[in-house]
Amino acid sequence: MNLAQFQRILVQVFLLPVVVLLVTASVLYWQIRDSNATVSLIQESDARITQVTLVAKLIVDEESGLRGYETTADPRFLQPFSEAEGRLDAEFKKLEALAGSDPLQKSTIEDLRSEHQTWRDAFALPVIATVKAGGVTSDVDLNLYGKSLMDQVRQDLASITQMDEARRSVRIAQWHRQVRDVLEALLAVALLLGILIGMFTRNRLHAVSAAYRTSLDVLSRRAEEIFQSEQRLRTTLASIGDGVITCDANGAIQMMNPVACEITGWSQSEALGRPLEDVFQIINESTREPLETPVAKVKRLNSVVGLDNHTALIRKDGSELLIADSGAPIRDQTGATIGIVLVFRDITLERRTQDALLANEKLAVAGRLAATIAHEIHNPLDSVSNLLYLMRTGVSDEESRQFLEMAGHELERVTQISRAMLGLYRESKAPVRVNLKDMLQEILLLMDHRFTELGVTVRSDLRSPVTVDAFPAELRQVFTNLITNAAEAASPGGEVRVSVAPQPAATGSAGQKMPPGAQIVIADNGPGIPDDVRPHLFQPFFTTKGERGTGLGLWVSRGIINKHGGSINLSSDTSASSHSTTVTVFLAVKPTINAVGT
Repeated sequence: MNLAQFQRILVQVFLLPVVVLLVTASVLYWQIRDSNATVSLIQESDARITQVTLVAKLIVDEESGLRGYETTADPRFLQPFSEAEGRLDAEFKKLEALAGSDPLQKSTIEDLRSEHQTWRDAFALPVIATVKAGGVTSDVDLNLYGKSLMDQVRQDLASITQMDEARRSVRIAQWHRQVRDVLEALLAVALLLGILIGMFTRNRLHAVSAAYRTSLDVLSRRAEEIFQSEQRLRTTLASIGDGVITCDANGAIQMMNPVACEITGWSQSEALGRPLEDVFQIINESTREPLETPVAKVKRLNSVVGLDNHTALIRKDGSELLIADSGAPIRDQTGATIGIVLVFRDITLERRTQDALLANEKLAVAGRLAATIAHEIHNPLDSVSNLLYLMRTGVSDEESRQFLEMAGHELERVTQISRAMLGLYRESKAPVRVNLKDMLQEILLLMDHRFTELGVTVRSDLRSPVTVDAFPAELRQVFTNLITNAAEAASPGGEVRVSVAPQPAATGSAGQKMPPGAQIVIADNGPGIPDDVRPHLFQPFFTTKGERGTGLGLWVSRGIINKHGGSINLSSDTSASSHSTTVTVFLAVKPTINAVGT
């Protein structure tokens, strides 16, 4: 028996009970449907009996009201009569609707309605009219006539009720009979189908048993094939390019491929049966401390593990190689670990190549650091040049002392920048109060000579002092970079606008809470920045100035602003009529200083 036949038997054994259940369900559905139909008829009879009872009650209310009025001549006794009279027509219609298409029922209801109308028109209404006119209605013949009419109405009501009760009793008996039939049919079907399922299952089990015996013969042949496949697998393992060692659950070596023998210096015969620790001795390249063997690590973690970084293998002759890769458990069908396989490779040459690349990268970083220092030192040195120029043009002694003091501050900033860039100096961790108005005025004064050279006009709006907690040297570096960029972007004859204003606490566009702070705006009316350039503006070493720029100014500036917990945003317009570029910087009054700007 092949797999397809076995699957077909399983499907048959599965489908037969399903079919049986469907047949049983069909029988039950048919019987229950008939029972439900009978119950519906019983409910219809109950509804008609209820409706007849309601009509009888309203007629009794009419008669009682009439008798009370006839006796007392008090109009209040006519209220039940009037209310019942108003409802009876609708209730008669409901009773006719419940009768359906039954002609006998319809005829009886029509007789009842006609006789009630006769009692009403021939007796009740004349009596009411007579009493209202002050006449006497105690005549015995008149009242006997009214009684005979009402007796006929009662007889019709009783007839309708008896008819529905009789039908209801018949239908209840029919329902009991149907329930009994359902139980008998269910038992019969269950017995018959149970016998059928048992016979069919017995037949299929015989077929499966015969197939099982055949499968044993097939498995014997396949065991031989598996043995041959294992031999091929050993050949494959011996041919791969990585070293492979397999161990039993206790860590004794069972097999090593030629690459593993070459890397470790041990032959297969020498290593067979030895503990892995004897053949595969690993240490940390840096600390020279022995490392946990892959066997112990796999047994501890019960999963695939990788070797630690900087792992060195001590070969049989005492030489060392750098290795990498992993170990994994070998599991049986129950999931129990029955061995460990270790796959590794020699990465000595790879590590040397990597070290050479890292050395080259360090040289590149040193070059970028030197470029950063040169760029950042240029601005304060340019300020010193401007101060010397101002002093040479002739100034008062007070102005000379002021300019010398400012030049000293700029030279201190040069020293601070170089030390900060090289990691030899850190500004105080505690920020100080900085007056942004005074700082921007000093920067504009120091750059006045540069503005004259570029032929640009500077307009400032620095009307009120605005103070924040910050590192003044770093903020001076930011604003010098931004104002210099704006002045160079504005062509000769252009204009640069610088303003600072307090910013109250608010809620940002994204719903975040903005603390109180200061907003510094630096704008120029230059040609603007093209759309394809804007995404790269804050990337290091990206510049649009060619040989004149290093591409570090905006990158460093954003890092400093982020360190101060602020934000820097740039918008630009390249249209012919309103070309401009605006840089907006926000600084909190009491910022949370970040250790590293990003």
